[in-house]
Amino acid sequence: MLLEHRGRRPVVPESAYVAPSATLCGAVVLGDNARVLHGAVLTAENGEIRTGADVVVMENALVRGRAKNPALLGDSVLIGPHAHVNGATIEDEVFVATGVSIFPGAVAGARSELRINSVLHVNSRLAPESVVPIGWIAAGDPAQLFSPDRHEELWAVQRDLDFPGTVYGVPRGTPMRDIMSRQAAFYGTHKTDRPLD
Repeated sequence: MLLEHRGRRPVVPESAYVAPSATLCGAVVLGDNARVLHGAVLTAENGEIRTGADVVVMENALVRGRAKNPALLGDSVLIGPHAHVNGATIEDEVFVATGVSIFPGAVAGARSELRINSVLHVNSRLAPESVVPIGWIAAGDPAQLFSPDRHEELWAVQRDLDFPGTVYGVPRGTPMRDIMSRQAAFYGTHKTDRPLD
């Protein structure tokens, strides 16, 4: 399904394929031979999504573009099933496995590999040709790798990456009631989305 959002429409070249059950919403520009498979959602909330050539976004993946952090996917990128790419830059020839989460302001360097259920944290930069192991977290600029059992060490790096400011535009410690009131208003703009033929 193609949706106009905030007055912007998806651009799908003739060589690309979008599955009937996939959704492209707003300022989404696909590259040549891009493939968006069943259940995938590419939603340009208030910022763009652009893919290079030969990109495959697999089933039920989410790619979100943001005003301060567009989602930019280079050439020959795979976004695996159930992966979540939110306002991040994915350089050429990157493998993003099933269930990976990549947060706003993050950069996955060329030819890097993020394995199943790994995380590239907000405002973190993964060096080219790096590998993030299954379930591990990459955080910082340059990114350091942390196994899930090293939470205290991870938090020492993660704390200064400003997740609440980058993702929600609020300082750390803002009550969830305030955050969610803002989020409900922000996503309320979808009430005026228009399906395209």
